[in-house]
Amino acid sequence: MRQDCRGKGLMRVVRLVRDGCSGMVAECGGLRGLSWWCRAAVGCWLLVLAGCGGTGSAGNSQQQRSVTSDMSWQQIESRGVNSVVRVAMWDGDPLINQYMAGWVGQRMEQYGVTLEFVPLHGQQLVNRLLVDVESGRQAGELDVVWINGETFFQLRQMQALWGPFVDRLPNAALLNLADDQIWLDFQRPIDGYECPWGTVQQALIHHAERVRTPPGTLSELTDWIKQHPGRFTFDSGFTGLTFLKSVLLQFAEDSDDFSGAYSEAVYRRAADRLWAWVREVRPHLWRGGQTFPQDVAQLHALLLSGEVDFSMSNNDGEVENKVREGILPESARGYVPVFGSIRNTHYLGIPRNSTNHAGALLLINFLISEEAQAEKLRSEVWGDGTVLDTARLTAPWDARFATADQRERVPSRAELRRRALAEPAAEVMLRLHQELRSEILDSGESAAGQP
Repeated sequence: MRQDCRGKGLMRVVRLVRDGCSGMVAECGGLRGLSWWCRAAVGCWLLVLAGCGGTGSAGNSQQQRSVTSDMSWQQIESRGVNSVVRVAMWDGDPLINQYMAGWVGQRMEQYGVTLEFVPLHGQQLVNRLLVDVESGRQAGELDVVWINGETFFQLRQMQALWGPFVDRLPNAALLNLADDQIWLDFQRPIDGYECPWGTVQQALIHHAERVRTPPGTLSELTDWIKQHPGRFTFDSGFTGLTFLKSVLLQFAEDSDDFSGAYSEAVYRRAADRLWAWVREVRPHLWRGGQTFPQDVAQLHALLLSGEVDFSMSNNDGEVENKVREGILPESARGYVPVFGSIRNTHYLGIPRNSTNHAGALLLINFLISEEAQAEKLRSEVWGDGTVLDTARLTAPWDARFATADQRERVPSRAELRRRALAEPAAEVMLRLHQELRSEILDSGESAAGQP
């Protein structure tokens, strides 16, 4: 967790649970394809698994905190109070950390629920739960996981998630499940195995004093990059891949090509054109396309230092709080180009071997409450879009949501949504991740590195 003034205060509030013995496998990259020494280490670990904290946190025995199908919400509440809920989440943003550990943590005290945070997400989280599944571990170390897309896809394939549970949450009645980009996660129905938590759309961020009229179409962006060598790039992490995904969709032969299940033929046709486009503009990118920022934080730093004129964010509201924090320049403005950008939803799931299903349900139900959703909608708190159906909100919440969603440096969410692109199947992101490296980063012509 970042050790700035927020991080130091946060450490007094939250206990970060360090990787236990199963973290060994997360470091090794999963059970399959390991080096010989890592396989040996994992084998030894599996032999002693029963002695490696398998009973979970104190007071969270499965019998005490389990939930059966015939339980009422009142019974679930009674079973979940006075317990520890262990949350696996990305911990790279101090504002999100403060919202969860500070604001949410304080309000969960009404249930006597203590939150512990484990800095796990993406493939490391998948690896951790893969170990549990393949070893048959019944008492896991996690109760709530922050997931979406390819992570959800992999966890469902592994049968590592508990559910369906969303219909059991009283606050689920307000979820906007009529929205295809909420009830579908990367084209896969959530089926009650993960609960919508927030929704965002990627925005390009430009320096408004140097780029008075940002390019709208892909053709205009291509021309701008060539006419302003070194002033545009994308990172090699999740945000950059999402940008490339938006460009990929422009090369589909039909607008519905990427709807529904993954098609290798559809992907291959569009991907070949995508990589041809990347090679076309690459000599005109920052540092001649010989290196790329490793993540969006480095890309933001390049915009702040004046090395480039563009950054980007998967959260369309992030430009507001990052300017306030001094991470982006005052002149930074966000927009969605005419060719559109990916909009997606992030979710909360419950591992099948959680020892505190009841406590997990209490936390998730609160996180989708009107109070919690309105708080994180505020740009100074997080700026995360709501998954609630705002048309069904009644006083005073309708007015509070309208006030919380005021923005100065990026158009309204309703305006951006007119250019929203739906996430394609999770396999697309996995293939882009592989091919960005094989086609570009590891091609011998460039490499991802420090700015």
